[in-house]
Amino acid sequence: MSGKFIKLLFWMISLLDLKNAQGLGRLLGGIAWKLNGRAVDTTRKNLRVCYPELNEEQVEALGRHSLRETGATALEIPLMWEWRTEKCLDLIREIEGEELLNKYHASKQGLLLLAPHLGNWELAGLFFASKYKMAALYSPPNQAGLEKYIKNVRSRNGSELVATDRRGIVRLFSILKDGGVIGILPDQVPPKESGEVAPFFGIPTMTMTLASKLIHKTGATPLVTYAQRLPAAAGFKIVIREAEPGMASRDIAESVAALNLSVEKCIADNPAQYQWEYKRFRRAAPGATPLY
Repeated sequence: MSGKFIKLLFWMISLLDLKNAQGLGRLLGGIAWKLNGRAVDTTRKNLRVCYPELNEEQVEALGRHSLRETGATALEIPLMWEWRTEKCLDLIREIEGEELLNKYHASKQGLLLLAPHLGNWELAGLFFASKYKMAALYSPPNQAGLEKYIKNVRSRNGSELVATDRRGIVRLFSILKDGGVIGILPDQVPPKESGEVAPFFGIPTMTMTLASKLIHKTGATPLVTYAQRLPAAAGFKIVIREAEPGMASRDIAESVAALNLSVEKCIADNPAQYQWEYKRFRRAAPGATPLY
């Protein structure tokens, strides 16, 4: 699809209210599950290895629920990108852990926000961008013509988008050293040269070392955050939590293991809202059998 068509489609979807956007998204997710395509296969494989205690019926139920929630997320994104910022923020009904932000202010250190593929990460980004001058890692989209559009909507509150290259990484260190705020998706699969194998749901998994290095070299405070979707289109709850204390360890293996555990504990709150169709284990640990 061309960039112009996608932008038009997003504008049309943004004419829906939250209830209808989520309902349509869940319908499409349910249809995707019945079609039994690649996303369904990946979801099943991820759930089987991460929750070995579940029987096949339970895997099917959680997988179907998860893909419906992913559909809701997909249809919410046009709303987050096309609606006024104030209208988006009005969807936030509760903030859990706001006192941790007060501790950050008092410390005058940098703040590293770790936002996994859980709930509505676009709304979580908007929330923090409305409070702080922040920066976030940015990878250009695969679709031609979309880069300018995405950069415009994600930076409309003054957020700085930092490229995932050497120059961009240096910029992240500089921002944190100056007491600034940056956001990272901690559960992305890193390149081998910038990753370390650590357990994720007990599975040796290639895990990013960037977050650990940023903390070690700048003294930044790591917090884990996500926007949880509330039932019956009631809105969202912003959840903010301290990362596992092991993230501050100078032992990189201990630090990245703590990063994965921090993400796991958030997923445990609402596993259906995690993006299980993402191939988190696509870079197998040395000697391990590839999952996909």
